[in-house]
Amino acid sequence: MNGLTRRSLLAKSGLVVVFASSGAAGAQEPEESANLPGDLDKYPFLDSWIRIDPKGRITVFTGKAELGQGLRTALMQIAADELEVSPASIELIMADTGRTPDEGITAGSHSMQNSGMAILNAAANVRVLLTDAAAWRFASSVDQIELQDGMAYGPGGLRLGYGDLAAGFSLHVMAKPDVPRRSKGRRLIGENVPRVDIPAKVNGGSAYVQDIRAANMLHARVVRGPSDGTQLKPADIDAVAKMPGVEKVVQDGRFMAVLAAKEWHAVKALRRLQAAGWERRDTPLPSIDLCDVIRKSPARDIPIFGYPGPPAPADARIVKARYSRPCLMHGSIGPSCAVALWENGNLIVWTHSQGVSPLRKSLAEFVRLPLERVHCIHVEGSGCYGHNGADDVAADAALAARAVPGRPVRMQWMREQEHGWEPLGSAMVVELQGALGRDGRIAGWRHDVWSNAHNGRPINAGGLLAGAELEPPFAPQKPQPIPMPEGGGDRNANPIYALPNASGTHHFVERAPLRVSALRSLGAHMNVFAIESFMDEMAHAANADPVDFRLIHLQDSRAREVVEAAANRFGWKRRVKGRPGRGYGFGFARYKNLGAYCALAMEIMIEPDSGTIEVRRVVAAVDSGEAVSPDGIRNQIEGAIVQSLSWTQMEAVTFDASHRTSFDWSAYPIVRFPSVPVSIEVNVIDRPGEPFLGTGEAGQGPAAAALANAITDAIGHRLRDMPLTSERIRAALRS
Repeated sequence: MNGLTRRSLLAKSGLVVVFASSGAAGAQEPEESANLPGDLDKYPFLDSWIRIDPKGRITVFTGKAELGQGLRTALMQIAADELEVSPASIELIMADTGRTPDEGITAGSHSMQNSGMAILNAAANVRVLLTDAAAWRFASSVDQIELQDGMAYGPGGLRLGYGDLAAGFSLHVMAKPDVPRRSKGRRLIGENVPRVDIPAKVNGGSAYVQDIRAANMLHARVVRGPSDGTQLKPADIDAVAKMPGVEKVVQDGRFMAVLAAKEWHAVKALRRLQAAGWERRDTPLPSIDLCDVIRKSPARDIPIFGYPGPPAPADARIVKARYSRPCLMHGSIGPSCAVALWENGNLIVWTHSQGVSPLRKSLAEFVRLPLERVHCIHVEGSGCYGHNGADDVAADAALAARAVPGRPVRMQWMREQEHGWEPLGSAMVVELQGALGRDGRIAGWRHDVWSNAHNGRPINAGGLLAGAELEPPFAPQKPQPIPMPEGGGDRNANPIYALPNASGTHHFVERAPLRVSALRSLGAHMNVFAIESFMDEMAHAANADPVDFRLIHLQDSRAREVVEAAANRFGWKRRVKGRPGRGYGFGFARYKNLGAYCALAMEIMIEPDSGTIEVRRVVAAVDSGEAVSPDGIRNQIEGAIVQSLSWTQMEAVTFDASHRTSFDWSAYPIVRFPSVPVSIEVNVIDRPGEPFLGTGEAGQGPAAAALANAITDAIGHRLRDMPLTSERIRAALRS
């Protein structure tokens, strides 16, 4: 492309593609890097984040993606607040490898911490440059300049638009770390601005990658066995290629896809090929419980933490417990989808991958193109947090599009393919041991967690599903643990409580019988479930109130405030005890011990004959630092609670000796509307001026533990193995 920018417009699709050989602006290595907030430290040039054109139009760039968490709205609020304009006047470009900074993967509740803080500081820098430029143009002092709605106003009625001012200076300058925020206080930050991504989702508009339609587009289906570890037997491909509407059958090694002008024709061709049957490629799956397999498998032992302290006294009471979680699916409502165009030796992919830049590198190797000839553009997908099939379907689409240059190809997985092939959240086992002194305090603590990997996202072609199907195949990625303080299977295994004589070990199990990777919150869901269940067990042994027991072991003032706020708003001290079937539970954690704080109390009723749970009331308190959008924070915590209740009560991947058997919603039930809590109240503790903290994954662990603790309170028996199903409740009541 000779260093020039080229635009290619897909007719009627409304999608503009930009190739730039130099990548996103500002990606150059700075001569020296100041200690700048968030990802501004990696991309310190202001035009990496903000540009103003001669007409005063403002464009803001982020390498993070909108996944339904409300990020687009929040980032527009941040920039608009500092630049003294309305959010509607800002165009936000998200996760586009030709235009935005490479901010890696949108995961780990890092978007506000990394991109939000970067945009906040960059916008403050740009505001100062605009103010200085206006003062120079008006021959006035800086304190006589007022910015408002894209205009700079000076003494005597003088005014100039942002476009005129920006034409006089360059934004390709390094940000300064000490630029103050607007002196007049917050205007939009802290307000509940309507979400910009919602209207199209509720009025039938084009909201998702699944909705993309383009002129001359082909529909495609990939042809595979029923699940990972299987492959189809040979079929009559020539006969399928002659079926009505089928335009092409694409083969490359064991990879196969069918392309048709109409989607139904592609589906019928897929079914015809699948009718040949399938066989398993490798060793049978274990016939015993997968948690036991992981617990007994060879493991690499990795220390998590070690807190000094004197040995527990000889008369300390020892409490032990084992907790487990099965493999979980993402359960995306919309099966994975991607649209690809192979044109003039360039590959363009519209994808709901949460990491467009890592995907771009993987695809370039996969289709053997130079990196600058591959362009990945994020378009929101219909439901997923974590590593589902988004990256894999993008590779499938790329191979299909390569076979029909110049024609867009929409590759859509089927429901059973999503359930059969998506990477799962690992099964996990946690064993805890605590020593309780005569003073009612914890005198010793031991945490052991066994888990497969949580980071199978593609970093090269071997991380893509089709990478193993080509001939020759790409070498598979080797699973690796994620180092602390983020952690993978050991995420949140280090308690935030002040515990003496405490230690923990992550037993990393490399070999996984099923395909596993990142599921929302990684190991935090399991570790917090175990820790917070165990805190209740220790409180019971100490004959102490569960909330009081937590507070005497908490030194972090913000943690204490969140716990007290949730308990007080719930009326914890006033709860009615001893009613048959009614239970109350509490859970708390700070996500990764460096993200948002979340505490919640829960009231449930259990029907003794059926064992069914009705979650009547949940009251949560959350501290996410400065709250850009309080409603956005509430939305995320509400969603985390509902998702966690689904995981914890009913979700578990099933399989037999040959393959997965959870291919639809009947075999893999998720929470439905009748089971959603009757009432959820989320109280946001706003801390203006404090750094933004990640919120999206803060509620899963506390919600899971609160449910387990409420069940114990209701039936007098402790359930430690997820899912906490009605069958297990009935069995406990019979015991």
